[in-house]
Amino acid sequence: MKCGVLTKHRSPRRDRSAHRHPQAGLLVLAALVASLVLASTAIASPASVGLGTAASFSVLGGSTVTNTGPTTMFGDLGLSPGSSVTGAPVVLGQTHVDDALAIGAKNALTTAYNDAASRSSEGSTGTDLSGQTFAPGVHTATGSLLLASGSVILNAEGNPNAVFIFQIASTLTTGSNTAVQLVNGAQACNVFWQVGSSATLGTGTRFVGTVMAAATITANTAATIHGRLLAQSAAVNLDTNTITTSTCASSGSGSGGGTEASTPEETAALEAASKGPSGGETKPTGQTTTTPTTSTTTASTPAVVVATTTRPVAPRSTSAERARAARRRAAARRRALRAAHRRHTQARPARPGHRGAFTG
Repeated sequence: MKCGVLTKHRSPRRDRSAHRHPQAGLLVLAALVASLVLASTAIASPASVGLGTAASFSVLGGSTVTNTGPTTMFGDLGLSPGSSVTGAPVVLGQTHVDDALAIGAKNALTTAYNDAASRSSEGSTGTDLSGQTFAPGVHTATGSLLLASGSVILNAEGNPNAVFIFQIASTLTTGSNTAVQLVNGAQACNVFWQVGSSATLGTGTRFVGTVMAAATITANTAATIHGRLLAQSAAVNLDTNTITTSTCASSGSGSGGGTEASTPEETAALEAASKGPSGGETKPTGQTTTTPTTSTTTASTPAVVVATTTRPVAPRSTSAERARAARRRAAARRRALRAAHRRHTQARPARPGHRGAFTG
């Protein structure tokens, strides 16, 4: 009987407890859904490609680097094993031509290239990127890849660490005035283009990401790159380009994460700053500016004398002089008041006298 009584009193307590906390099950369900979402995001976004010492380079060439027009790069310029850089691009970083840093950067580029090429593909890009939208992941083109017109969109889906890797077996070519657009938190520092042959960016292209090409990279007139142009064995050819080295704030090696250290707005400010106070462009690294000096006048070169007329500057009055002047003005006012009083008195008619003869 005691067991029956205990059982009878326990069952209602359990029912009342469940009634008091109906949201407990919902909280557990929400936590499970959140964990599944995070897991799916982690699976969809691959690990970033570490660039190592190549991360600081806007341009890294193999055989040569050529330039036409006022090209500006915000990172370093490197070349190895070649030794010829022509066209004097404006380099706001450092220039390394076949030195230890350039050789080290080329070795780091080879490692990064092989890493990107070895990733497992998550889908095909097709042959033309035009009008497509890609989620984070590894996307593969089995031949050449073209961005013929318009734009291609890279959608990070709200994940600032989202990584996009494009494996291209042959060439990468973009048409004139095409663009790579980043949306929903995507960052240029987490976009990588592994090109099995050569890459050509068309006139006016607005390109995003790090290009790692086995052979030549050519950026045609006025193409802008928010990323890097890194060629393993051949030339990098430039023509009036702006290249902003894209680095995530949490890593200097291009390993991704966080907010980019250099935004497009900051890039515009840097471009304006690079013009200098006179509006001219900053000299590339390694170049010196010679300032002309004024030579003395000789008999064969008569001096030009410009006559100027200057007005003497009156000395400032002291406090004693100011006090004396004030006293003189006050005395002058008193004299003026007395003179006015005299004039007023003389002008009044005489009053008739009380004393005099009386006739009548």
